[in-house]
Amino acid sequence: MSFIVLAVKSVWQYYVPVDDVLRLLDVFRRMVNDSIRIGLLNDASSLRKLSLLSYNQLARYDSPSYYKLCAISRAAGILAARNKSVRRGFPTRTPYAVRQQLVSCYGFKVENGELKIPVSRGKRFRILLTKHTVEIISQPGVKVRSFTLTQNRLSLCVARDTSMIECTSTVGVDRNLRNLTVGNDQETSRYDLSKCVRTANTTMRIVSSFTRDDDRIRTVIASKYGQRRTSRTGHLLHNATKIIVAVAVQRRTAVVLENIEGIRSLYRRGNGQGRKCRGRMNSWSFGEAQRQIEYKARWVGLPVIRLSRRETRGSSVSCPRCGERLQSDKRLERKLWCGKCRVVLDRDMVAAVNLARRGRVRFARSRPPITEAQGRAGEAMKGNPTPTVIPGVDAPKLTQPTKS
Repeated sequence: MSFIVLAVKSVWQYYVPVDDVLRLLDVFRRMVNDSIRIGLLNDASSLRKLSLLSYNQLARYDSPSYYKLCAISRAAGILAARNKSVRRGFPTRTPYAVRQQLVSCYGFKVENGELKIPVSRGKRFRILLTKHTVEIISQPGVKVRSFTLTQNRLSLCVARDTSMIECTSTVGVDRNLRNLTVGNDQETSRYDLSKCVRTANTTMRIVSSFTRDDDRIRTVIASKYGQRRTSRTGHLLHNATKIIVAVAVQRRTAVVLENIEGIRSLYRRGNGQGRKCRGRMNSWSFGEAQRQIEYKARWVGLPVIRLSRRETRGSSVSCPRCGERLQSDKRLERKLWCGKCRVVLDRDMVAAVNLARRGRVRFARSRPPITEAQGRAGEAMKGNPTPTVIPGVDAPKLTQPTKS
């Protein structure tokens, strides 16, 4: 019995827009904002109700009809996210789309290395796809589901059905501020990410050196340096996670991830840490590392096991030999020692081994090892500037067993 899952990711490239495309981007943004305004006035956030209220109101815009449907769908997603924040007790502002963009899953064609999208009645705009984009969408079983246009970027959402790999063991991934440690009882490896910390420190030092008392200018410049830091950090994580997934596929080991949500609350103001320590924690991209591992593993059919908080607790301070709690010593830095086994162990490697063992228990209980994250479709690449919210097209697809 083999299992098939839907793997989704996106690939992006730059392009040169024309006046018709720029006009269409602005029209789409205004249609989204009109739909949001109608939804707020009528307390409507579902796609069906918002479509009934908004579609006729959008008739005054000179745009193909399916772009209107996609604008309503995007507005419904924004309103649903706002309602979720309100229910959780978080204060929210009135939502408003600022960036010019176009998101659609209808009316486009990919032919002869070009993307053809309608911009008006009987008129299409052609975008020449790069070699990398053509290689991705030309892979066996890959289908283009939707596209996203901004003022200078094109992002294609692609998907394919992937057969899950039959794994024989597990490997734990311990995410730290300066490294990713991967391993199990047989072998452990460490991937250095200290350059991410240096990049974040350099960015904060440059931004704090701005002396001009102009909030608008400072915001623009700070955003520029922030985007540069994000891209550099993402590239470093990409190199590490690519190797992690490739090695796991080669050895047929399922990847086990810990649950460290809320870890930044341990470093809030008043807990005894200084500003530098809190700054480093706030710039820690542990969520980005998990996102990259999950989408890359899903694309090749590698199972990923996400432990709960209860299963994660104590993974870095429990001796993998005897199970006793390890003792710390300031002189040992990130090393711990076991009073029963009389050995000194590396904290990160201990965590990776314990995560692999705990994941192996979950792996043995539920075979084939499909988790909730593996059984649902989701956007993978960060290159897509905005989440694609198109029900019926980007909706989750449940895992279906097929006879091998």
